[in-house]
Amino acid sequence: MRVTRYLAFGALAVFALTLFVATGVIPIQASSGHWKATAWVLDLIKRRSVHTYSRSIEVPALDHPALLARGAGHYERSCRACHGSPAAARPPLVMKMTPHPPFLPERTGRWDDAELFQIVKHGIKFTGMPAWPAPKRNDEIWAVVALLRQLPRLSADQYCRLAVGEPRHPGASPPVVEMCAACHGPDGQGRDGAFPSIAAQNAGYLRRALDAYASGARHSGIMGPIAAALDAASRDALIAYYAELPPGAARGGDGDMARGQAIATRGIPERRIPACLECHQPDADQNREYPILDGQHAEFLLQQLQLFNEDARGGSALAAIMRPIAMRLTADERKHVAAYFASRSR
Repeated sequence: MRVTRYLAFGALAVFALTLFVATGVIPIQASSGHWKATAWVLDLIKRRSVHTYSRSIEVPALDHPALLARGAGHYERSCRACHGSPAAARPPLVMKMTPHPPFLPERTGRWDDAELFQIVKHGIKFTGMPAWPAPKRNDEIWAVVALLRQLPRLSADQYCRLAVGEPRHPGASPPVVEMCAACHGPDGQGRDGAFPSIAAQNAGYLRRALDAYASGARHSGIMGPIAAALDAASRDALIAYYAELPPGAARGGDGDMARGQAIATRGIPERRIPACLECHQPDADQNREYPILDGQHAEFLLQQLQLFNEDARGGSALAAIMRPIAMRLTADERKHVAAYFASRSR
């Protein structure tokens, strides 16, 4: 009898709740805000969930200057409009959201690095915080975490220099280039070594790269949204501008140059690794669809080889050629060949 009463009471409670919901009297308009109890419960759920799902995440070193610059560049384009920055408050419009996005320079301290990674990678339901567009690119997500960790300590000037570089004279380049110049520089050399050099790059490769980013075939939560937003005319203007710039000088690299040169010129036949210069010789007409590697930043080249090795890069149809090659190289060999190409001038 007691069980029957409990079941009846439960059924009645469910019916009452269903009826209450069906009346539509529960306010869902953003202007009404949350009840204090609702806000408390949702925040508790959020904090406990982030903590639980972040417990197994291993945090890499986050003190590399290039990592900080990459994170700042993305934050300025994609995060600042909602979360503000040391140089700008949150716009009034986002303060009408429920819940409104937190001002991150004051709030990152409540999370540790692994928890920040969890939030940036997976987003948070019911808040407007999206998941990272390219979940395979943990390296990009850690760059944002590196920036978030330093955000409370940055002055407005420090933040702006990290996010957009040195002030530039307006009108120095086509308007569409200004967006790209914040990271790649108006000279295309890759600001502060944190971003790849694209000056004098093969136009065919630049087009393939932008197309792959735009379609999502090449994984990047940073470049993907930018490329997808470009119309055909803007894409053509960017390719023409950067392909015609003069190449940069040779750069330094940390590695065994002799070993890197041997791999680049002769390959490792016994491990089915062809010579890199078979495809990446800058003066060969048949190689216009492949990227020129000479004078590229060694860190960027190494990063790309590592992404190929982890099958996390994606790319155009030609990327399938590089994936097995990168996987057959050892970690040291990838480092040596990256340093060798960085040391080459054109």
